[in-house]
Amino acid sequence: MFANFRLAMAWLHTWFGLVLGYVLAVAFFFGALSVFDREIDRWAIPQTRFEAQPMPSFDRMLRPIFEQMQPDAENVQALRGLVDGPLPERWDTVASWGAYTTHRDPVLSVFASYEVPNAHDPEQLVWGTRTVDPRSGALLSDDRLKIGSRFFYPLHYSLNLHWKDLGTWIVGLAALVMLAALVSGIVMHRRLFREFFTFRPWKSLGRSTLDLHNLSGVAALPFHFFFAFTGLVIFAGLYFPVGHTQLHELHEMHERIEAVETGLPHERAGVAAPLASVDAMVAQAQRRWAERGRAGEVGFLWLQHVGDANGYVSIYRAGTDRIALTGEGMHFKASTGELLREDPPRTAVDSVNEFLTGLHLQHFRHWLLRWLYVLGGLLGAVCIATGFVLFVEKRKRQHARDGGQGARVVDALAVATVTGMLVATAAILVANRLLPEDLPARGTWEQGVFWGAWALAALHAAWRSAPVALGRPNPAWREQCIAIAALAVAAVVLNAVTTGDHLLKTISEPYWPVAGLDLALLVSAGVAAWAARRLSRRRPAQAAVPNAVVEAGHV
Repeated sequence: MFANFRLAMAWLHTWFGLVLGYVLAVAFFFGALSVFDREIDRWAIPQTRFEAQPMPSFDRMLRPIFEQMQPDAENVQALRGLVDGPLPERWDTVASWGAYTTHRDPVLSVFASYEVPNAHDPEQLVWGTRTVDPRSGALLSDDRLKIGSRFFYPLHYSLNLHWKDLGTWIVGLAALVMLAALVSGIVMHRRLFREFFTFRPWKSLGRSTLDLHNLSGVAALPFHFFFAFTGLVIFAGLYFPVGHTQLHELHEMHERIEAVETGLPHERAGVAAPLASVDAMVAQAQRRWAERGRAGEVGFLWLQHVGDANGYVSIYRAGTDRIALTGEGMHFKASTGELLREDPPRTAVDSVNEFLTGLHLQHFRHWLLRWLYVLGGLLGAVCIATGFVLFVEKRKRQHARDGGQGARVVDALAVATVTGMLVATAAILVANRLLPEDLPARGTWEQGVFWGAWALAALHAAWRSAPVALGRPNPAWREQCIAIAALAVAAVVLNAVTTGDHLLKTISEPYWPVAGLDLALLVSAGVAAWAARRLSRRRPAQAAVPNAVVEAGHV
């Protein structure tokens, strides 16, 4: 079929990259934004624009909140059809309470799970969440969308398609294909070292696009490979759920044996018991951490079998000084405060899994490395976007002569994916500042603006793609770049007008979560304006991709 192995790899690289490149572009771009998801949350919710806080007192602040909590209404509605008989009006059997925070969280998210009576699945739980101001204990409205951590972040790995975990499966397939595309790219490009230092923006658009494609792919090659691989590792339990399917009985037996060995009960005793002072347990855990030279704040509190004689409290140290998300767990008997267990050093397998997971999710305190993550994610998106351009530019003249529409379809999809998602991202930030504060279901409206803007960008890309069928550029690229620049500037201006937190204020104070996003928006506007100007000056003779594209294997 192919003259040699290299041409076979070129075919695989081109077509695998094209088919699932649209998904990978979304995963890379929103993965880059997710590095600063908490900071985006602060920009989006002005009431949370204060410094990050440590875990507050459980006894004085969190316990009264937990005792008043109930499952979220939408989670209860999702249970219909999964239980026999009516659902209770009040949920009394609490399975667990939990609270998690990092060095970047100004507000605290707390959650509780409740056992579901008469459920078809005996292990079925229903969850409730609340957002707490850790300075006062006041509950903040959950109607406000946390754009960074509750929208951009899940969009990165699930496309926000949650039915049957469909989005996560699609992204997982794309990550697997990406690994194959990376290997095939290495085989294709025999001059990797030279391409690392080759970028000629003054040359023709085709030549500079090829240079940028090669440079962005080679420069961030370790990043791309590592994050595709670790993303698959993180969701391995979803892709291969053998523990809860084929090996269900063995899994249950293992949990029971582990409960006996660790002293942490697997099931409720069915006997009511009071809850001792959790603050005293936290103080003891912090004292023991300090004795081992690992002083720090609490990152995760977990109370299992609440109100039962088998209840226990797990306290984990925040993972700001290491790769792992949390660590040094200590477990106490809930009714007495007696120390039941201190986690031993992890096994080699657990350590590797913890390292890979923690490095991917990057909750540690290292700002330079976080920016390198952003750069790597953006380079991945750039590599895919330039690959789309190269694919279309190489074929559109031939398709124009043959009367084919393939190049036009691919170009429209590329515009919709690349500039379309940027238009949608800027649009949701503009909507965040324009929608009334007391608007019911405000977060739903913001998401509607995002998807609506993306849909309009896709329609615009298809509508303006007719010139591609004639071998000419699609003007939608330039027009959407102009829209991105305008929306990005509008978001910065609206933030200053509606909150008073203009750049002069946020830089002088300083308050970098808000200043940083404003500056990023202005830089994005500048890049988009420059791209629009470059595209407007493009001459037809420059549209052709040089022969080096064929030599590089883009067939």
